[in-house]
This record gives sequence, structure tokens and C-alpha cells, in this order.
Amino acid sequence: MDLELVAQNFCIPPNGPHLEEALTHPSFSNETRRGRHYQRLEFLGDAVLQLCASEALWRTFPDAHEGELTRRRAQLVNAEALAEFGRKNGVPAALKVGRGAEVTGIRSGTNVLSDAVEALIAAAYLDAGFEAARSVCERIVSSGLSRVVADPKTQLQEQVQAAGGPTPQYVLVESWGAAHEPQFRVRVVVRERVLGEGVGRSKRAAERAAAEAALATGADWRVAPEGQPGEESAR
Repeated sequence: MDLELVAQNFCIPPNGPHLEEALTHPSFSNETRRGRHYQRLEFLGDAVLQLCASEALWRTFPDAHEGELTRRRAQLVNAEALAEFGRKNGVPAALKVGRGAEVTGIRSGTNVLSDAVEALIAAAYLDAGFEAARSVCERIVSSGLSRVVADPKTQLQEQVQAAGGPTPQYVLVESWGAAHEPQFRVRVVVRERVLGEGVGRSKRAAERAAAEAALATGADWRVAPEGQPGEESAR
């Protein structure tokens, strides 16, 4: 059932020859010493996804230069975004992992799920054709584009600078958790004033969460020039 659900969600024929390979973690292949694991497919799937994401960005931002498009693409198809897509589409339950790796909780790890999603995109491409793979990529891209267009870090920076402040700085407060699934706590600061704090599975995700927290406060971003008391300290 898990396999059928993933096949449906990734536009792969249920009997597709690359479906099981795309869901086989190296730990399972090494432990059982049979079959291939997903790393070769991951390589191909990454290329297909990069192409689709690049095309979507090229069409969405006609005036953006190459450097800006490259930065936006990195935001669009990062490991966190792919892993979240995998979680929503049944990948963790369908993954084959070795018994030793299973006890570490590796099947829910961000990097593992991200790699598996790329492998499944390759399986869709090989077993059902480019249009099938493209439809999966478009679903990933469409959710990612809303994040890119409304990136909280960009919004916060624009608001702070429009109010006369410098670029917000992101400070790592602490990190914890297993190596395959770490957690990070980050604060966003402008001239020693903490605007917000956030937690995420990566530093980048925690920074976005901190920016979102700052935006949610609806605070007055007027920041006094260096060496002068701000409104907050003057009250």
C-alpha cells in the first residue's frame, strides 16, 4: 500500500522498474547485499528538478539577472523543501532502510528524504517520461515559489532598511538533536535589538522562522543610528 501510494503521488507506474530502487536506502542494500540503492537515481533526479525549477524561475522573474535566479533556485529546491514534500507524499513509510539504520530514525531524516525525492523524480522520468517527472517537479516548484516570492528574510530586510536600519543579522543561539536530524535556534538582530527567534531543521530554516516571528510582531522597525538611543531604549 505504501509503495502504491508513492507511485501514484510521483506519477510512476506501479510496476515501474525503478520504483523500488528509488526507495531503497544504501543501508538496506549494503545489509541485504542485493539490489541497487537510490544514489544513482538521485543524481539524475537532481538534474531533472534543477531544469524544471530553472524554467519556472526564468518565466516567473523575467527581469531577474543570473545571480538572482541562482539564489532563488537554491531557496526553491533545498533539502528542507524536498524532505517536506516527501513527508506529505508517503515517502518515509515506503523507504527500505537497514535494521541498524532504522533504530536511528534515519527514515525521517531531512537529507535522506530529500535524496529519495530526487530519486523518485528520476524514476518518474525513466519509467513514465519527462512530462510525468515534470508534473511532479511542478508541484514541488509551485509550493516553493510561494516561499521564494514571499521570502520572510527578504521581506524583513526590506522593511528594516526602508525604516533606516541596517541589514538584519542572524545569530545561532543553540543546536541539538541527532546528527541526521539536527535542530537549530536562531535570533534575528538589528543593532543588538532582538527582533525575533525561530527553530528549524537547518540554520536556513531557523533563520526563516526567526524572520517570520519578527514580521508577525508587527513591530515598528525604526532603528536609531549607531551610538544613539532608539525609541525602545528611550522609553
